[in-house]
Amino acid sequence: MTQHEHHIHHHGHESFDPTQRAFAVGVLLNLLFVGVELFYGFWANSLALLADAGHNFSDVVGLLIAWGALLLARRKPSARFSYGLRSSTIMAALLNAMFLLLAVGVIIWEGLHRLLAPEAVNGGVMIWVALLGVFINIGTALMLQHGSKTDINVRGAFLHMVADAAVSVGVVIAGMGMLWLGWLWLDGMVSILISVVILWSTWGLFRESINLALHAVPEQIDVESVEAYLASLPGVSEVHDLHIWAMSTTEIALTAHLLMPAGHPGDAFLTSVSEGLHSRFDIDHPTLQIELTACAMPCRIG
Repeated sequence: MTQHEHHIHHHGHESFDPTQRAFAVGVLLNLLFVGVELFYGFWANSLALLADAGHNFSDVVGLLIAWGALLLARRKPSARFSYGLRSSTIMAALLNAMFLLLAVGVIIWEGLHRLLAPEAVNGGVMIWVALLGVFINIGTALMLQHGSKTDINVRGAFLHMVADAAVSVGVVIAGMGMLWLGWLWLDGMVSILISVVILWSTWGLFRESINLALHAVPEQIDVESVEAYLASLPGVSEVHDLHIWAMSTTEIALTAHLLMPAGHPGDAFLTSVSEGLHSRFDIDHPTLQIELTACAMPCRIG
């Protein structure tokens, strides 16, 4: 039995570079806005503003984590970390999701207290500060939009900014209601609605990052289509021990055994297959093992 492993790298790091400035500007703007919201939240006695400040601060932390993970993912492989630190982007996405889910519980708890015991709030201040937040969050989201199309780590930051913009609009509406109608309970209600928006925008990120951390097949990959493609190659009579997983939030790896009784096809065949996997399925790191006869030893993983 002849075995051959073939591994071609298709690096997508060029998508990281345009995102660096977006993270830097986004962190600076949102950090300044957190300070503004905290100051005016205490001054106006608005739990909605304070809750939104807490949420925006969590987004600053989230942006820093996502940004740091992108930088770590660019580090070259070493003897100990043979794949480099690519998976740090998966860990960052998971950490961001968990951090936000924890924030949801805190905001809901405080919002319920304020809903049951409403307090006077300066609605005018709420409106102007929240409007500032709308512009900052939309601006940050637009800067992250390009990178979010190909990277779940960046997409998490992008979705947080979009959600923040929507939340700030809610705070504006609450401020109007309290200023013009005297509905003090809107402050607590909006705080709870903020939590619902965060939960809704975070749950998909949490579920997908958990799956990637457990080496599940990325959602955009159809395993049956990949297996059918490999099985259709000239000389391949069987495909087994097929495994597909995410090395990072932008790179996908594959290993497979190809049974080819007619003989080893050569490096040109393996190069063609690797290019085909990349162009058809965006799989960057394929490792293929050629077998001339059926393997007598079953795969230990199953």
